[in-house]
Amino acid sequence: MGDAPIRVLLVDDHALVREGIRQALPGPEFEVVGEAGNGTDALALAQRLRPDVVVLDISLPGESGIRTAARLRTEAPEVRVLILSVHDHPEYLLESARAGAHGYLRKDTLPEELRDAIRTVHEGRTAFAAFATGESEPLPPVSDAGVMERLDLLTRRERDVLVGVASGFSNKEIATRHGLSVRTVESYRESLMQKLGIRTIAGLTRFALDARLIGG
Repeated sequence: MGDAPIRVLLVDDHALVREGIRQALPGPEFEVVGEAGNGTDALALAQRLRPDVVVLDISLPGESGIRTAARLRTEAPEVRVLILSVHDHPEYLLESARAGAHGYLRKDTLPEELRDAIRTVHEGRTAFAAFATGESEPLPPVSDAGVMERLDLLTRRERDVLVGVASGFSNKEIATRHGLSVRTVESYRESLMQKLGIRTIAGLTRFALDARLIGG
């Protein structure tokens, strides 16, 4: 990263929340370059200011944070997006990931965890809270090398099925896309889960993101 600060755009409809986040991001490592209270303003500021990371509330007036993340992916693709949310249901993580977000944290996360997540997404990796994977045990951080080592365990068809599952397609849709039977897709899905040691869709989505098979 060098000596340049990480340039952050804060997006939340509550000024007090934005101020709290600002206080948690001290200089010289971080620089809050702008603030917005809705998705429309966030998009305009992101295009004008070109921040490194957008810290984005999932619940915004008008256009949701998830929709805003999807538009940022198209209109400002170089910007990294970290979602903040009061929700801890895995479905919100899945929707955020499919929209192109690079991380997802609860709003009650500790300041140091927020700073770590911003650093992580700025470095080109993903930062999804362990609670949101739906796993019975938290998934530990895995290095890029570790992710690729696990990915190498999968066959080409298993990777195809993994991408389909992580992208939200049903077994029938995956089968149609790849000219397979539903039963064959189910077999590949079970096999890749066993190889990766992951038993939930949310966990598979997080792995696919870490392996850069989906997402931006």
